[in-house]
Amino acid sequence: MARKDDLIVGLDIGTTKICAIVAERTENGVDVVGIGTHPSRGLRKGVVVDIDATVDSIKHAVEEAELMADCEITSVYAGIAGGHIRGFNSHGVVAVKDREVRESDVKRVIDAAKAVAIPMDREVIHVIPQEFIIDDQDGIREPLGMSGVRLEAKIHIVTAAVTSAQNIVKCANKAGLNVIDIVLEPLASAQAVLADDERDLGVCMIDIGGGTTDIAVFHDGSIKNTAVLGLGGYHLSNDIAVGLRTPFDEAERIKKKFGVASARYLTSDDVISVPSVGGRRPREVSRKILCEIIEPRVEEILSLARQEIAKAGLEDYFPSGVVVTGGASALDGVPELAEEIFESPVRRGLPTHIGGLQDVVRSPMYATGVGLVLFGFSQTRGARHSRFRIRDESIFGRVKQRMRDWFYGDFE
Repeated sequence: MARKDDLIVGLDIGTTKICAIVAERTENGVDVVGIGTHPSRGLRKGVVVDIDATVDSIKHAVEEAELMADCEITSVYAGIAGGHIRGFNSHGVVAVKDREVRESDVKRVIDAAKAVAIPMDREVIHVIPQEFIIDDQDGIREPLGMSGVRLEAKIHIVTAAVTSAQNIVKCANKAGLNVIDIVLEPLASAQAVLADDERDLGVCMIDIGGGTTDIAVFHDGSIKNTAVLGLGGYHLSNDIAVGLRTPFDEAERIKKKFGVASARYLTSDDVISVPSVGGRRPREVSRKILCEIIEPRVEEILSLARQEIAKAGLEDYFPSGVVVTGGASALDGVPELAEEIFESPVRRGLPTHIGGLQDVVRSPMYATGVGLVLFGFSQTRGARHSRFRIRDESIFGRVKQRMRDWFYGDFE
C-alpha cells in the first residue's frame, strides 16, 4: 500500500476486455507489477453503451490488478477510441521576442497553431508538436535557445466527441477512480510497440482491437496522422458465430484456438467440433471453412486501413514498413496477409521498453495497456496538470474551470 504514490496505472477500456496494468519506475526503467483483465460487457465499437456494465467490468479488472500489485488504485490513465475520433494537422506562426526562442515563444506558437474552429460537441484530446521551423530552417524538434526572428510550428490535433470522453470519465469515477488524462489508444500502443528508428524512418502502426482498428503513421520521429475504423476482432467472432451457427462465446474461443487469417497459411486441414445453438448436437466442421470465414473480414479491415492512409496522402511515408498489434493481430497469418495488401514489410508488434512481468504482458493484446503506463510515466517527468478533475463529469464545469484558470494566468 505504501508504494501507491510511485505507481502509474493504465486502464484500457476496450470493446472485448477491460485491462488494468500497474507499473512502477525503477533504476532500469519501468516495471509492470500488476495486471487485471475482465471481459467487457458495456462497450460497442470502442464507445460506452452501458455504463453500469462497464463500471462492473472496470471494478473486476482493477481489483485483480490491486491484488497482484498489493496496492490501492485511485488514479488511472484511460484510453479512448471509437469512430468519433478525428485527427488533423495545423500550423502556426509567431515572431520571436529578443531573437532567442524561449519557452513562452514555444507556448505562443502552439497556441497559434491550435487556434482552429472546433464544434461545440467535440473536445481536444491531444495537441502533439510535429516539428518547428525557425527562419525557414525546418525539421527542428527542440527550438529552445535557438536564435531567430520567426518561429513556426506544425502540430497534430486529436479531437473526440465530448459525450464519449465524458462517459469514459464517468465510468471510471463510478468505479472509484480518478482519470488523470484520457489518451488516444493508437498513441498509447505506439509507445509500447514501436522502436525509435522506425519512428524516424517512417512507420505505420495498425492496432486491430476488439471493436475498432486504430491507425497511426509516424515519420521523422513525429506523428503524421491518426485514424480509427469501426471494425475489429468482435466482427471476426460475429462472422464465425453467424457462419457456423454457434454461440458468440464459442465463436470467440474457436477463433482464438483454431483461427488463421488466410487458408493459404493453414498447416493442417483438421476437423473441429463446433457447438450448436438451441441445444442441438455439435457439428464437425473443416478448419478450412473457418479460415474462409475469417479471411474476407481481415482483408476488409487491412484494405480499409490502407485506403485511410492513401486518403491522407501518406502511402510513401513509412519505408520501414507496417507494425500490426492488438488482440486480433495475434491470429496466425495476419502479418503475412498485411504484407500482401500493403506491399511492404510487416511485423507483429509486442510491448517492449518494460520490465517486471514482461513475460505476461508480452502479447499484442496488452499493447494499449502497457502504452498507457509508458505514456503516464512520460507525463510525470514534466509538470503537467490533469485535464480531468476529480469526479468532474460536467462539460460546463470543466469549461468554467478553464476560464477561471485563463483569467488568473494559468490556462494551459
